[in-house]
Amino acid sequence: MNDALIADRWQFGFTIMFHYLFPVLTMGLGVLIATLKTLHLRRKDDRYGQLARFWARIFAITFAMGVVTGIPMEFQFGTNWARFSHFAGGVVGQTLFMEGVFAFFAESSFLGLFLLGEKRVPSLVHWFSAVMVAAGAILSGFFIVATDAWMQHPVGYEIVDGRAQLTSLWALLTNPYALSQYPHVISGSMVTASMVMAAVGAYYLLSRKYEEAGRDCLRVGVISGLVFSLASLFPTGAMNGENVTRYQPVKMAAMEGLFRTQEGAPMAIIGMPDTERRDLMDPILVPRMLSYLAYGDFRARVVGLDDYPRDQQPPVELVYYSYHIMLGLGTIFIAVMSLSAFLLWRGTLFRSRWMLWVLMLAMPFPYIANQAGWIVAEVGRQPWVVWGLQRTEDATSTNVTGGMTWFTLLGFMGLYALIGLLYLFVAARIVEAGPGDAVRNGS
Repeated sequence: MNDALIADRWQFGFTIMFHYLFPVLTMGLGVLIATLKTLHLRRKDDRYGQLARFWARIFAITFAMGVVTGIPMEFQFGTNWARFSHFAGGVVGQTLFMEGVFAFFAESSFLGLFLLGEKRVPSLVHWFSAVMVAAGAILSGFFIVATDAWMQHPVGYEIVDGRAQLTSLWALLTNPYALSQYPHVISGSMVTASMVMAAVGAYYLLSRKYEEAGRDCLRVGVISGLVFSLASLFPTGAMNGENVTRYQPVKMAAMEGLFRTQEGAPMAIIGMPDTERRDLMDPILVPRMLSYLAYGDFRARVVGLDDYPRDQQPPVELVYYSYHIMLGLGTIFIAVMSLSAFLLWRGTLFRSRWMLWVLMLAMPFPYIANQAGWIVAEVGRQPWVVWGLQRTEDATSTNVTGGMTWFTLLGFMGLYALIGLLYLFVAARIVEAGPGDAVRNGS
Protein backbone atom coordinates (compact mmCIF):
# COMPACT_ATOMS: atom_id res chain seq x y z
CA MET A 1 0.00 0.00 0.00
CA ASN A 2 1.61 3.28 -1.08
CA ASP A 3 2.01 6.30 1.20
CA ALA A 4 -0.59 8.41 -0.61
CA LEU A 5 -3.23 5.67 -0.29
CA ILE A 6 -2.51 5.24 3.43
CA ALA A 7 -2.77 8.99 3.98
CA ASP A 8 -6.02 9.23 1.98
CA ARG A 9 -7.60 6.42 3.98
CA TRP A 10 -6.52 7.89 7.32
CA GLN A 11 -7.82 11.32 6.42
CA PHE A 12 -11.20 10.08 5.22
CA GLY A 13 -11.51 7.70 8.15
CA PHE A 14 -10.71 10.40 10.69
CA THR A 15 -13.01 13.05 9.20
CA ILE A 16 -15.97 10.73 8.70
CA MET A 17 -15.68 9.15 12.15
CA PHE A 18 -15.57 12.57 13.77
CA HIS A 19 -18.51 13.71 11.63
CA TYR A 20 -20.56 10.63 12.53
CA LEU A 21 -20.49 11.58 16.23
CA PHE A 22 -23.14 14.20 15.45
CA PRO A 23 -25.69 12.64 13.01
CA VAL A 24 -25.82 9.53 15.18
CA LEU A 25 -27.32 11.71 17.93
CA THR A 26 -29.57 13.96 15.83
CA MET A 27 -31.28 11.12 13.93
CA GLY A 28 -32.50 9.60 17.20
CA LEU A 29 -32.92 12.82 19.15
CA GLY A 30 -35.26 14.25 16.52
CA VAL A 31 -37.65 11.34 17.11
CA LEU A 32 -37.51 11.80 20.89
CA ILE A 33 -38.17 15.54 20.59
CA ALA A 34 -41.20 14.83 18.39
CA THR A 35 -42.34 12.32 21.05
CA LEU A 36 -42.00 14.93 23.82
CA LYS A 37 -43.89 17.48 21.73
CA THR A 38 -46.67 14.94 21.10
CA LEU A 39 -46.93 14.26 24.85
CA HIS A 40 -47.09 18.01 25.41
CA LEU A 41 -50.10 18.36 23.11
CA ARG A 42 -51.95 15.20 24.15
CA ARG A 43 -51.55 15.67 27.91
CA LYS A 44 -51.56 19.48 27.80
CA ASP A 45 -48.59 19.34 30.16
CA ASP A 46 -46.04 22.10 29.67
CA ARG A 47 -43.28 20.04 31.27
CA TYR A 48 -42.96 18.07 28.03
CA GLY A 49 -43.04 21.28 25.97
CA GLN A 50 -40.18 22.67 28.06
CA LEU A 51 -38.23 19.46 27.64
CA ALA A 52 -38.79 19.50 23.86
CA ARG A 53 -37.42 23.06 23.69
CA PHE A 54 -34.47 22.09 25.91
CA TRP A 55 -33.50 19.11 23.76
CA ALA A 56 -34.06 21.14 20.58
CA ARG A 57 -31.21 23.43 21.71
CA ILE A 58 -28.94 20.38 22.05
CA PHE A 59 -30.20 19.17 18.66
CA ALA A 60 -29.45 22.55 17.03
CA ILE A 61 -25.80 22.75 18.06
CA THR A 62 -25.28 19.07 17.19
CA PHE A 63 -26.92 19.57 13.80
CA ALA A 64 -24.63 22.57 13.15
CA MET A 65 -21.58 20.48 14.01
CA GLY A 66 -22.76 17.74 11.66
CA VAL A 67 -23.09 20.24 8.81
CA VAL A 68 -19.68 21.84 9.44
CA THR A 69 -17.85 18.53 9.70
CA GLY A 70 -19.70 16.99 6.74
CA ILE A 71 -18.60 19.57 4.18
CA PRO A 72 -14.87 18.58 4.06
CA MET A 73 -15.76 14.99 3.17
CA GLU A 74 -17.52 16.07 0.00
CA PHE A 75 -14.43 18.05 -1.01
CA GLN A 76 -12.31 14.97 -0.43
CA PHE A 77 -14.23 13.13 -3.15
CA GLY A 78 -12.76 15.66 -5.59
CA THR A 79 -9.31 16.14 -4.07
CA ASN A 80 -8.21 12.75 -2.73
CA TRP A 81 -10.65 10.36 -4.44
CA ALA A 82 -10.94 11.78 -7.95
CA ARG A 83 -10.84 8.39 -9.70
CA PHE A 84 -13.68 7.13 -7.48
CA SER A 85 -15.72 10.24 -8.29
CA HIS A 86 -14.99 9.78 -12.02
CA PHE A 87 -16.05 6.13 -11.88
CA ALA A 88 -19.03 6.23 -9.49
CA GLY A 89 -20.19 9.86 -9.53
CA GLY A 90 -23.00 9.10 -11.99
CA VAL A 91 -24.61 6.84 -9.34
CA VAL A 92 -23.67 8.07 -5.87
CA GLY A 93 -24.17 11.68 -6.95
CA GLN A 94 -27.91 10.93 -7.24
CA THR A 95 -28.43 9.95 -3.61
CA LEU A 96 -26.10 12.64 -2.26
CA PHE A 97 -28.03 15.22 -4.29
CA MET A 98 -31.37 13.93 -2.95
CA GLU A 99 -30.01 14.04 0.61
CA GLY A 100 -29.11 17.71 0.20
CA VAL A 101 -32.27 18.82 -1.61
CA PHE A 102 -34.98 16.84 0.19
CA ALA A 103 -33.74 15.82 3.63
CA PHE A 104 -31.28 18.54 4.63
CA PHE A 105 -33.55 21.31 3.35
CA ALA A 106 -36.56 19.99 5.32
CA GLU A 107 -34.55 19.34 8.46
CA SER A 108 -32.91 22.78 8.58
CA SER A 109 -36.04 24.74 7.58
CA PHE A 110 -38.36 23.11 10.10
CA LEU A 111 -35.70 23.24 12.82
CA GLY A 112 -35.72 27.03 12.48
CA LEU A 113 -39.50 27.06 12.68
CA PHE A 114 -39.46 24.82 15.77
CA LEU A 115 -36.83 26.90 17.58
CA LEU A 116 -38.23 30.33 16.77
CA GLY A 117 -41.88 29.86 15.92
CA GLU A 118 -43.57 28.45 19.02
CA LYS A 119 -45.31 31.71 19.94
CA ARG A 120 -45.81 32.75 16.32
CA VAL A 121 -47.58 29.73 14.81
CA PRO A 122 -50.52 27.53 15.94
CA SER A 123 -49.60 24.67 18.26
CA LEU A 124 -50.37 22.03 15.63
CA VAL A 125 -48.01 23.73 13.17
CA HIS A 126 -45.32 23.82 15.84
CA TRP A 127 -45.87 20.11 16.53
CA PHE A 128 -45.72 19.42 12.78
CA SER A 129 -42.37 21.22 12.59
CA ALA A 130 -41.00 18.85 15.26
CA VAL A 131 -42.22 15.85 13.26
CA MET A 132 -40.63 17.21 10.08
CA VAL A 133 -37.30 17.81 11.83
CA ALA A 134 -37.34 14.16 12.88
CA ALA A 135 -38.42 13.03 9.40
CA GLY A 136 -35.71 15.13 7.75
CA ALA A 137 -33.00 13.66 9.97
CA ILE A 138 -34.23 10.11 9.38
CA LEU A 139 -34.57 10.65 5.62
CA SER A 140 -31.09 12.16 5.46
CA GLY A 141 -29.75 8.99 7.04
CA PHE A 142 -31.52 6.88 4.44
CA PHE A 143 -29.93 8.65 1.46
CA ILE A 144 -26.47 8.35 3.03
CA VAL A 145 -27.01 4.65 3.77
CA ALA A 146 -28.32 4.12 0.20
CA THR A 147 -25.11 5.71 -1.12
CA ASP A 148 -22.98 3.46 1.05
CA ALA A 149 -25.12 0.42 0.21
CA TRP A 150 -24.39 0.86 -3.50
CA MET A 151 -20.67 0.76 -2.68
CA GLN A 152 -21.31 -2.43 -0.68
CA HIS A 153 -23.66 -4.07 -3.19
CA PRO A 154 -23.86 -2.26 -6.57
CA VAL A 155 -27.30 -2.41 -8.25
CA GLY A 156 -29.18 -0.50 -10.96
CA TYR A 157 -26.16 0.50 -13.06
CA GLU A 158 -24.25 -0.25 -16.23
CA ILE A 159 -20.64 0.44 -17.15
CA VAL A 160 -20.30 2.89 -20.05
CA ASP A 161 -16.83 3.97 -21.18
CA GLY A 162 -15.36 2.76 -17.93
CA ARG A 163 -17.81 4.69 -15.74
CA ALA A 164 -20.84 3.50 -13.76
CA GLN A 165 -24.08 5.00 -15.07
CA LEU A 166 -27.39 4.76 -13.23
CA THR A 167 -30.04 2.72 -15.05
CA SER A 168 -32.66 2.45 -12.28
CA LEU A 169 -33.17 4.97 -9.48
CA TRP A 170 -35.77 2.63 -7.97
CA ALA A 171 -33.21 -0.20 -7.79
CA LEU A 172 -30.74 2.17 -6.15
CA LEU A 173 -33.27 3.28 -3.49
CA THR A 174 -34.56 -0.25 -2.84
CA ASN A 175 -31.14 -1.88 -2.76
CA PRO A 176 -31.63 -4.92 -0.47
CA TYR A 177 -28.36 -4.08 1.24
CA ALA A 178 -29.71 -0.62 2.16
CA LEU A 179 -33.06 -2.00 3.33
CA SER A 180 -31.33 -4.22 5.89
CA GLN A 181 -28.53 -1.81 6.87
CA TYR A 182 -30.74 1.24 7.36
CA PRO A 183 -32.98 -0.06 10.21
CA HIS A 184 -29.84 -1.15 12.09
CA VAL A 185 -28.27 2.31 11.67
CA ILE A 186 -31.45 4.01 12.88
CA SER A 187 -31.85 1.71 15.87
CA GLY A 188 -28.21 2.43 16.81
CA SER A 189 -28.96 6.13 16.59
CA MET A 190 -32.08 5.74 18.75
CA VAL A 191 -30.05 3.89 21.39
CA THR A 192 -27.52 6.74 21.39
CA ALA A 193 -30.13 9.48 21.80
CA SER A 194 -32.00 7.49 24.47
CA MET A 195 -28.88 6.88 26.53
CA VAL A 196 -27.81 10.54 26.25
CA MET A 197 -31.28 11.62 27.45
CA ALA A 198 -31.21 9.09 30.29
CA ALA A 199 -27.67 10.19 31.27
CA VAL A 200 -28.71 13.84 31.51
CA GLY A 201 -31.76 12.82 33.55
CA ALA A 202 -29.55 10.78 35.88
CA TYR A 203 -27.19 13.75 36.26
CA TYR A 204 -30.06 16.03 37.28
CA LEU A 205 -31.23 13.59 39.97
CA LEU A 206 -27.71 12.96 41.28
CA SER A 207 -27.01 16.69 41.47
CA ARG A 208 -30.47 17.33 42.99
CA LYS A 209 -31.51 20.02 40.52
CA TYR A 210 -34.22 20.09 37.87
CA GLU A 211 -35.39 16.82 39.43
CA GLU A 212 -38.81 16.76 37.74
CA ALA A 213 -37.13 17.20 34.36
CA GLY A 214 -34.60 14.53 35.31
CA ARG A 215 -37.37 12.04 36.06
CA ASP A 216 -39.09 12.77 32.73
CA CYS A 217 -35.81 12.39 30.82
CA LEU A 218 -35.23 9.06 32.54
CA ARG A 219 -38.71 7.75 31.75
CA VAL A 220 -38.43 8.56 28.04
CA GLY A 221 -34.75 7.60 27.76
CA VAL A 222 -35.00 4.27 29.58
CA ILE A 223 -38.17 3.06 27.83
CA SER A 224 -36.90 4.10 24.39
CA GLY A 225 -33.42 2.76 25.17
CA LEU A 226 -34.77 -0.65 26.12
CA VAL A 227 -36.94 -0.93 23.00
CA PHE A 228 -34.17 0.03 20.59
CA SER A 229 -31.39 -1.88 22.37
CA LEU A 230 -33.45 -5.01 21.83
CA ALA A 231 -34.24 -3.96 18.25
CA SER A 232 -30.53 -3.47 17.52
CA LEU A 233 -30.04 -7.15 18.26
CA PHE A 234 -33.25 -8.47 16.74
CA PRO A 235 -34.59 -7.96 14.15
CA THR A 236 -32.29 -5.24 12.74
CA GLY A 237 -28.94 -6.82 13.72
CA ALA A 238 -30.01 -10.26 12.55
CA MET A 239 -31.28 -8.88 9.23
CA ASN A 240 -28.02 -7.01 8.67
CA GLY A 241 -25.97 -10.11 9.48
CA GLU A 242 -27.95 -12.22 7.02
CA ASN A 243 -27.40 -9.62 4.33
CA VAL A 244 -23.65 -9.45 4.91
CA THR A 245 -23.48 -13.24 4.68
CA ARG A 246 -25.45 -13.22 1.43
CA TYR A 247 -23.62 -10.40 -0.38
CA GLN A 248 -20.19 -10.17 1.33
CA PRO A 249 -19.40 -13.60 2.82
CA VAL A 250 -15.70 -12.75 3.23
CA LYS A 251 -16.65 -9.82 5.48
CA MET A 252 -18.77 -12.12 7.66
CA ALA A 253 -15.87 -14.60 7.83
CA ALA A 254 -13.61 -11.78 9.08
CA MET A 255 -16.26 -10.61 11.58
CA GLU A 256 -16.43 -14.10 13.08
CA GLY A 257 -12.77 -15.08 12.65
CA LEU A 258 -13.91 -18.03 10.51
CA PHE A 259 -10.78 -19.10 8.65
CA ARG A 260 -12.12 -22.32 7.15
CA THR A 261 -15.38 -22.99 5.32
CA GLN A 262 -17.59 -25.16 7.51
CA GLU A 263 -20.97 -26.83 7.58
CA GLY A 264 -22.63 -26.16 10.93
CA ALA A 265 -20.30 -23.18 11.58
CA PRO A 266 -20.04 -21.95 15.19
CA MET A 267 -20.41 -18.37 16.39
CA ALA A 268 -17.39 -16.94 18.24
CA ILE A 269 -18.26 -15.26 21.55
CA ILE A 270 -14.63 -14.41 22.26
CA GLY A 271 -11.24 -15.42 20.85
CA MET A 272 -8.17 -13.91 19.19
CA PRO A 273 -7.72 -14.26 15.42
CA ASP A 274 -4.19 -15.33 14.44
CA THR A 275 -3.75 -14.52 10.76
CA GLU A 276 -0.36 -16.28 10.58
CA ARG A 277 -1.67 -19.59 11.90
CA ARG A 278 -5.03 -19.00 10.21
CA ASP A 279 -6.93 -19.89 13.35
CA LEU A 280 -8.95 -18.38 16.20
CA MET A 281 -6.96 -18.65 19.43
CA ASP A 282 -8.60 -19.48 22.81
CA PRO A 283 -12.13 -19.24 21.45
CA ILE A 284 -15.45 -19.67 23.22
CA LEU A 285 -17.84 -20.89 20.53
CA VAL A 286 -21.58 -21.49 20.28
CA PRO A 287 -21.78 -24.62 18.08
CA ARG A 288 -23.65 -24.28 14.75
CA MET A 289 -25.05 -20.87 15.72
CA LEU A 290 -23.40 -18.91 12.87
CA SER A 291 -24.95 -21.26 10.30
CA TYR A 292 -28.36 -20.73 11.90
CA LEU A 293 -28.05 -16.94 12.14
CA ALA A 294 -26.79 -16.69 8.56
CA TYR A 295 -29.15 -19.15 6.85
CA GLY A 296 -31.73 -20.26 9.42
CA ASP A 297 -30.26 -23.78 9.23
CA PHE A 298 -27.94 -25.26 11.89
CA ARG A 299 -26.21 -27.39 9.23
CA ALA A 300 -25.74 -24.71 6.56
CA ARG A 301 -22.35 -24.19 4.91
CA VAL A 302 -20.69 -20.88 5.77
CA VAL A 303 -17.80 -19.63 3.62
CA GLY A 304 -14.50 -19.05 5.44
CA LEU A 305 -11.56 -16.75 4.72
CA ASP A 306 -9.56 -19.52 3.08
CA ASP A 307 -11.99 -19.53 0.16
CA TYR A 308 -10.63 -16.11 -0.85
CA PRO A 309 -7.15 -15.04 -2.00
CA ARG A 310 -5.27 -12.95 0.57
CA ASP A 311 -5.50 -9.86 -1.64
CA GLN A 312 -9.30 -10.04 -1.52
CA GLN A 313 -9.59 -10.27 2.27
CA PRO A 314 -10.20 -7.30 4.61
CA PRO A 315 -7.92 -6.64 7.62
CA VAL A 316 -9.19 -9.51 9.76
CA GLU A 317 -8.13 -8.36 13.24
CA LEU A 318 -9.59 -4.86 12.94
CA VAL A 319 -12.91 -6.12 11.57
CA TYR A 320 -13.13 -8.97 14.10
CA TYR A 321 -12.40 -6.87 17.21
CA SER A 322 -14.62 -3.97 16.06
CA TYR A 323 -17.51 -6.36 15.48
CA HIS A 324 -17.12 -7.95 18.89
CA ILE A 325 -16.81 -4.55 20.64
CA MET A 326 -20.08 -3.52 18.99
CA LEU A 327 -21.73 -6.82 19.86
CA GLY A 328 -20.46 -6.78 23.46
CA LEU A 329 -21.55 -3.20 24.09
CA GLY A 330 -24.95 -3.91 22.55
CA THR A 331 -25.41 -6.80 24.99
CA ILE A 332 -24.42 -4.53 27.90
CA PHE A 333 -26.92 -1.88 26.73
CA ILE A 334 -29.72 -4.44 26.82
CA ALA A 335 -28.73 -5.47 30.35
CA VAL A 336 -28.46 -1.88 31.63
CA MET A 337 -31.71 -0.76 30.05
CA SER A 338 -33.60 -3.89 31.15
CA LEU A 339 -32.51 -3.38 34.77
CA SER A 340 -33.31 0.34 34.59
CA ALA A 341 -36.75 -0.39 33.16
CA PHE A 342 -37.37 -2.95 35.91
CA LEU A 343 -36.44 -0.39 38.59
CA LEU A 344 -38.60 2.20 36.85
CA TRP A 345 -41.55 -0.22 36.92
CA ARG A 346 -40.91 -0.93 40.61
CA GLY A 347 -40.81 2.83 41.29
CA THR A 348 -37.26 2.77 42.72
CA LEU A 349 -35.14 3.94 39.79
CA PHE A 350 -35.11 7.59 40.84
CA ARG A 351 -33.75 6.65 44.30
CA SER A 352 -31.21 4.08 43.09
CA ARG A 353 -28.10 6.26 43.04
CA TRP A 354 -25.82 3.43 41.92
CA MET A 355 -28.07 2.84 38.87
CA LEU A 356 -28.16 6.58 38.16
CA TRP A 357 -24.35 6.61 38.20
CA VAL A 358 -24.31 3.69 35.77
CA LEU A 359 -26.71 5.46 33.40
CA MET A 360 -24.75 8.72 33.54
CA LEU A 361 -21.35 7.11 32.99
CA ALA A 362 -22.68 4.90 30.17
CA MET A 363 -23.28 7.90 27.89
CA PRO A 364 -20.07 7.59 25.78
CA PHE A 365 -20.47 3.89 25.06
CA PRO A 366 -23.20 3.99 22.38
CA TYR A 367 -20.92 6.34 20.43
CA ILE A 368 -18.14 3.74 20.66
CA ALA A 369 -20.53 0.99 19.54
CA ASN A 370 -21.67 3.01 16.52
CA GLN A 371 -18.09 3.84 15.53
CA ALA A 372 -17.15 0.18 15.82
CA GLY A 373 -20.11 -0.73 13.61
CA TRP A 374 -18.94 1.79 11.03
CA ILE A 375 -15.46 0.22 11.02
CA VAL A 376 -16.98 -3.23 10.47
CA ALA A 377 -19.06 -1.97 7.54
CA GLU A 378 -16.39 0.07 5.77
CA VAL A 379 -13.10 -1.66 6.62
CA GLY A 380 -14.82 -5.01 6.09
CA ARG A 381 -15.50 -3.95 2.48
CA GLN A 382 -11.77 -3.64 1.74
CA PRO A 383 -9.93 -4.01 -0.57
CA TRP A 384 -12.88 -2.72 -2.59
CA VAL A 385 -14.17 0.83 -2.58
CA VAL A 386 -17.05 -0.35 -4.79
CA TRP A 387 -17.56 -4.04 -4.13
CA GLY A 388 -16.31 -6.13 -7.05
CA LEU A 389 -15.95 -3.12 -9.37
CA GLN A 390 -13.22 -0.78 -8.14
CA ARG A 391 -10.42 -1.47 -5.69
CA THR A 392 -9.53 1.22 -3.17
CA GLU A 393 -6.01 1.57 -4.55
CA ASP A 394 -7.54 2.45 -7.94
CA ALA A 395 -9.86 5.11 -6.50
CA THR A 396 -7.41 7.74 -5.27
CA SER A 397 -6.24 10.88 -7.05
CA THR A 398 -2.95 10.55 -8.90
CA ASN A 399 -1.77 14.13 -8.42
CA VAL A 400 -2.02 14.36 -4.61
CA THR A 401 0.98 13.10 -2.66
CA GLY A 402 0.96 11.44 0.72
CA GLY A 403 2.82 14.40 2.21
CA MET A 404 0.10 16.82 1.11
CA THR A 405 -2.61 14.65 2.65
CA TRP A 406 -0.76 14.08 5.94
CA PHE A 407 -0.27 17.85 6.24
CA THR A 408 -3.98 18.62 5.73
CA LEU A 409 -4.90 15.76 8.09
CA LEU A 410 -2.92 17.47 10.86
CA GLY A 411 -4.88 20.63 10.09
CA PHE A 412 -8.17 18.75 10.36
CA MET A 413 -7.12 17.18 13.65
CA GLY A 414 -6.23 20.54 15.19
CA LEU A 415 -9.36 22.25 13.93
CA TYR A 416 -11.67 19.41 14.96
CA ALA A 417 -10.12 19.27 18.44
CA LEU A 418 -10.90 22.97 18.83
CA ILE A 419 -14.49 22.86 17.58
CA GLY A 420 -15.08 19.59 19.47
CA LEU A 421 -14.11 21.25 22.75
CA LEU A 422 -16.27 24.25 21.86
CA TYR A 423 -19.23 21.93 21.22
CA LEU A 424 -18.77 20.17 24.57
CA PHE A 425 -18.51 23.54 26.34
CA VAL A 426 -21.73 24.87 24.79
CA ALA A 427 -23.60 21.59 25.37
CA ALA A 428 -22.49 21.57 29.02
CA ARG A 429 -23.69 25.17 29.43
CA ILE A 430 -27.11 24.22 28.02
CA VAL A 431 -27.37 21.21 30.36
CA GLU A 432 -26.29 23.31 33.35
CA ALA A 433 -28.83 26.02 32.48
CA GLY A 434 -31.56 23.36 32.58
CA PRO A 435 -34.87 22.99 30.79
CA GLY A 436 -36.61 26.05 32.26
CA ASP A 437 -38.51 27.38 35.20
CA ALA A 438 -41.69 25.43 34.52
CA VAL A 439 -39.89 22.11 34.75
CA ARG A 440 -37.57 23.15 37.56
CA ASN A 441 -40.55 24.03 39.74
CA GLY A 442 -42.55 20.99 38.70
CA SER A 443 -45.40 23.16 37.44
